[in-house]
Amino acid sequence: MELTIPNYMRYTPLARFPIFASLILSVCSSSLQLQASEKNLPNFIIILADDLGYGDVGCFGHPTHKTPHIDAIANEGIKFTDFHSNGAVCSPTRAALMTGRYQQRTGITGVVTAARHRHTGLSPDELTIADVVKSAGYTTALYGKWHLGYDPKFHPIQQGFDEFIGFVAGNVDYHIKIDQTGREDWWKQDKLTPEEGYITDLISDHGVEFIKQNKDKPFFLYLAHGAPHYPYQGRSTPPLYTPGKGRDKSKDNPTRDVYKEMIEVMDEGVGRIRKVLDELDLSENTFIIFSADNGHSKIGSAGPLRGKKTSPYEGGHRVSTVASWPSKIKAGRVSSETLMLADLLPTFASMAGASIPEDHVLDGVDITPYLLDKKAIAPRDLFWGIGPYIVVRRGEHKVIFSTRKSDKVELYHLNEDLAESNNLASQKLELTQELVELGQQWHLEVTDGVEPLTATRASQ
Repeated sequence: MELTIPNYMRYTPLARFPIFASLILSVCSSSLQLQASEKNLPNFIIILADDLGYGDVGCFGHPTHKTPHIDAIANEGIKFTDFHSNGAVCSPTRAALMTGRYQQRTGITGVVTAARHRHTGLSPDELTIADVVKSAGYTTALYGKWHLGYDPKFHPIQQGFDEFIGFVAGNVDYHIKIDQTGREDWWKQDKLTPEEGYITDLISDHGVEFIKQNKDKPFFLYLAHGAPHYPYQGRSTPPLYTPGKGRDKSKDNPTRDVYKEMIEVMDEGVGRIRKVLDELDLSENTFIIFSADNGHSKIGSAGPLRGKKTSPYEGGHRVSTVASWPSKIKAGRVSSETLMLADLLPTFASMAGASIPEDHVLDGVDITPYLLDKKAIAPRDLFWGIGPYIVVRRGEHKVIFSTRKSDKVELYHLNEDLAESNNLASQKLELTQELVELGQQWHLEVTDGVEPLTATRASQ
């Protein structure tokens, strides 16, 4: 397999002749971009926060966090009140976002750690959201956090992205850019490339420049922020990690003022992205979505929800999400439809007119008709595998049970009990049993034949 060949052409005879393949791909790429421009395809921007609580932004009820630019996306587009990450920690959610599939199918079931998992990651054979839109003529870029593989063979430029600048660990010092183990972690493409500046600002800087450089052709921009994940650092906070040593937990003393600053600086970056779109007359034809990878960690607000990061309760995976596409989505909508990040791949494919192999398994669904025409989404059951817990969502009901030896099963009616305080399992035995059996079947299906992420696997 030649790494210069994108996923959507990996299984053609061209893969056997890398020199000719690269030449042909270059010509094809230029042709695809020209065709895409002629079709006036929408641009796509995903802005993903890291460890952001459901109630941590203004339009979701936070009383003091000032997030006018995120709020503006909601006011000018749509606010989703029942939108979910596919995991309750970083890497699994990102695997689902990239592939449109439950992360269990990829083996990324837990955090890809700097200490134990440096030699494994998301397989380059997976079809990613970047691969899909690239096949339709889009230019693609990721700035910020990857967290799906440390070795360069797992990096974004091997997974459909034309450009990558950022870090591959779960978190790094926002100023000196070293990970928890003390290793340097700031990349340009597949090379370690130091760069001065506060990470949240750098991500926005590169995003603005990418938009300027690609204003005349369709693009997909993924801005994966580290904020407000620890280490809790503002623009003037000194470095908290030490080269060669990494994280010192005794320095993890978050303050709400710094946490607030981290969110508000990220929001400033959202404003800069929106501003350059306006200046270049791209706003009307750009679909932009802001979301998060899971709930808050040490500090933060889940709003009315129970739980936080790592939790099977709503605070672990229901995330504050807003989107806009001014020429297509009516302003001021509020959606209570149950959606998830894995829905973005099939949705972008539909909007871009990109094809996906018929035999390729996706778990997300195309929500374009719902977004643009308010057409109902067909009823579906949704699933989460969070640590030892399996979660099943059917309509307003949600069941939680453990795969470990445990008799405890929980059933909640979310429309009446969003805080998940009244366990109805003993009152609705038949429904509870049905959902538990469904969850067990799902778990067997998505893990069948898949090697999960483990320390043993990482050491190979």
